[in-house]
Amino acid sequence: MQFIKDVWHEMRLTTWPTGGELMRYTGIVLSTIILVAIFLGIVDSIAQWAFAWFINL
Repeated sequence: MQFIKDVWHEMRLTTWPTGGELMRYTGIVLSTIILVAIFLGIVDSIAQWAFAWFINL
């Protein structure tokens, strides 16, 4: 039971983000995910083309 009390105490000490900060951070994370997905898609397409070209030599 002491563990639960300690957890509750620590949770009260935590500084939680405001709604605006949360939306901003969410936007940054989603933008980063989209950019990485686009980058990996481009790299995959180039690698696929290069391997196909190499096999057809």
